[in-house]
Amino acid sequence: MYESLKKRFTDQFGTKPGFVFSAPGRTEIGGNHTDHQHGCVLAGAVNLDTVAAVARSERGAIRVLSEGYPLCEVSLSELEAVPAEAGTTKALVRGIAARFAALGHSPMAFDAYVTSTVLPGSGLSSSAAFEVLIGVILNHLGSCGLTAPEIAQVGQYAENVYFGKPCGLMDQTASAVGNIIGIDFADPAHPKIQPVAFDFASCGYSLCIIDSGASHSDLTDCYAAITNELKAVCRVFGKEALRDVPEDEFYARLGEVRQAAGDRAVLRAIHVYEDNKRVRLQLRALENDNFPAFLEYVKESGDSSWMYLQNVIPEGRTARQEVAFALALAKHLLGGHGACRVHGGGFAGTIQAFVPNEQLEEFRGGIEAVLGEGSCHVLSIRPEGGILAEVCSHD
Repeated sequence: MYESLKKRFTDQFGTKPGFVFSAPGRTEIGGNHTDHQHGCVLAGAVNLDTVAAVARSERGAIRVLSEGYPLCEVSLSELEAVPAEAGTTKALVRGIAARFAALGHSPMAFDAYVTSTVLPGSGLSSSAAFEVLIGVILNHLGSCGLTAPEIAQVGQYAENVYFGKPCGLMDQTASAVGNIIGIDFADPAHPKIQPVAFDFASCGYSLCIIDSGASHSDLTDCYAAITNELKAVCRVFGKEALRDVPEDEFYARLGEVRQAAGDRAVLRAIHVYEDNKRVRLQLRALENDNFPAFLEYVKESGDSSWMYLQNVIPEGRTARQEVAFALALAKHLLGGHGACRVHGGGFAGTIQAFVPNEQLEEFRGGIEAVLGEGSCHVLSIRPEGGILAEVCSHD
């Protein structure tokens, strides 16, 4: 299965790999931008992954060659953050190795050749899959014994502190753990993970991710504005995260919050409160095999993201509003059936749709006729998270 990948490793590094590792992309099913506020999410690992052929190294460095990109090399003797590396692969690798060291584990040197079907900017979290992949490699090579949620936390640390993106923990957790899970981040150091035994296909629906055609690459300020505005709300109450601000107290002091943080911040906070409750309702609907109710909550979450969270159209954009257009097109093609919503961070990337199987081909054809061939991805849930996929026979 991995013969081509292993050959490319050998061609590039001049030796044979000892292992193949894999980490999946993820789809956010419920809870949009709630994780960084210590909220609740519903997420699933998907059958698109980032894969690496790996060999131990004596060079004292981690070398990662991702297909189509220059070689990334990080010396294990230089693990302090480098501000000039912010936003780069090197920052992620250095940050993950540094976190392993801070946790008392000596990061091991290795070479890796990486390929991915989780396309950058796709909204399926290619960055989290990469972070989990590097974390799983270091965890295995060093026999460190970190759990999947702990590997997720290492990835988040690297992305927050070294890469410079203020992400929550949902993406990494979903990739590291696998399957469909409910996650409660009330205690971010020890998130509560609830496995969900549910098969969307059993309900006669397909899970589709539609590429809007716009990249996330220049939108870090848009994502940072969400967390910064929610922090402004929290400061009114002397708290760090919205989960620690009782909803009734928020509404009791609404005028004061508007004055301090502004109306958009208030609307975004309302979205977080409501989406946290919706995640619990979605979990209950799936547990009770009530898929029609689940779809209604998907629609409600999508409406809330657009109206209150406001992560569908980047600020100031008029002529190009790709996510909004993709949502309008999907809603038209669904014709009142199924559901669609903005997916993941928003502003660009992808939308999500639950499509009745009898409409799937017509739906996909309609999407791709406008947004381009290959823009509609029909996905399935992957049971495994980040894993050692193969031990090569010669190692």
